[in-house]
Amino acid sequence: MAQLKEKQLKMIENGNVTTPKGFQAGGVHTGLRKSRLDFGWIHSEVPATAAGVYTLNAFRAAPLQVTKDSIDKSGKIQTIVVNSANANAVTGPEGYQNALDTQAKAAEIKGVDVDHVAVASTGIIGVQLPMEKIYKGIEAMNDEVNQGAERFETAILTTDIVTKHAAVQFEVDGKLITIAGAAKGSGMIAPNMATMLSFITTDADVEQASLEKALRSLTDQSFNMITVDGDCSTNDMVLVLANGMQENNTLNENHAEWSVFVEGLRYVSQELAKQIARDGEGATKLIEVKVKGAASDKVAGEVAKAIISSNLVKTAVYGSDPNWGRIICAVGYSEQPLDVNKVSVSLGDIQVVQNGLPLDFSEEAGTAYLEQDTVTIHVDLNNGEGEATAWGCDLTYEYVKINASYRT
Repeated sequence: MAQLKEKQLKMIENGNVTTPKGFQAGGVHTGLRKSRLDFGWIHSEVPATAAGVYTLNAFRAAPLQVTKDSIDKSGKIQTIVVNSANANAVTGPEGYQNALDTQAKAAEIKGVDVDHVAVASTGIIGVQLPMEKIYKGIEAMNDEVNQGAERFETAILTTDIVTKHAAVQFEVDGKLITIAGAAKGSGMIAPNMATMLSFITTDADVEQASLEKALRSLTDQSFNMITVDGDCSTNDMVLVLANGMQENNTLNENHAEWSVFVEGLRYVSQELAKQIARDGEGATKLIEVKVKGAASDKVAGEVAKAIISSNLVKTAVYGSDPNWGRIICAVGYSEQPLDVNKVSVSLGDIQVVQNGLPLDFSEEAGTAYLEQDTVTIHVDLNNGEGEATAWGCDLTYEYVKINASYRT
């Protein structure tokens, strides 16, 4: 284990959604995709306290509606089922019924309450689910050969190149608590959230209202601070399951160690968000934008998202062109309160703008810095104490190729 900056937290290098006590996961190939695993699941030994956040797209997919309704009704989830290759979005009453049927069949096979099953889908929009393949996946959930967190991580991917996971451990009430997560996301990534699914598990006992409040707040600091291409999907969802199997005293905002739990959840959320940004379709570089000196954290966040969402900034980074004018331009059109005579900009340690005016700097050094696979842009508005960080990736020729032939 590597020690994190926060002394209370320890990162688990190979941790996954089954590292917390009482969780299993798996994946299987059902034929939704040509050859890759395409149906996955997470299951808790006991019903887990659940919280979720969902896409703001008006065309919210049927699985999200079913999952949200179940969490609103019971506050518990025990089994999550996920299919890739088909979003079950913009599919009308038939699609909604298919999501309900998926939920009911999974409840039957796993022997859990129907309202304790969450359903998620990702893939092509506007196509009905081939339910015989979905049922095939559900019926395979108990087969030993299909078990394993790596299989789950692979089964939920679409255009992703790599799987994504993160985990931390810390003590609460003398109990060793684990928080771990898996995610998928590569394209249609933009605040708020993206074509992004994220599933976080923990063996902590957490009060539902406090868990939901923490998740919503931390989503604004993680999944809602990433962008790849500016498109907001119909299927975005983040779920957290807390099964309480470490038997700590119930965590809530009044617990003495609540801040430690929140910091663990923040770390896992931000790590997954960064991994999604790094794996953007066709991406070669992770871009991190750090804004400070803003009138508020919200202002800093809006400025950071304006920069990270700029196609001109993204293409400049791809071409290793230290064209700081594109950054300043994005700051200016962010529509946030600032004094243009106080703004400073740096590419890594190379300062290029001070108090709103350009500085002499080595173009060669700027180019060399931008050739790295992780690029950090620093902006100081010198106008307050607010700060925020956003993540994205460069925009490449490969992105166009991938999305020009997504259905073919």
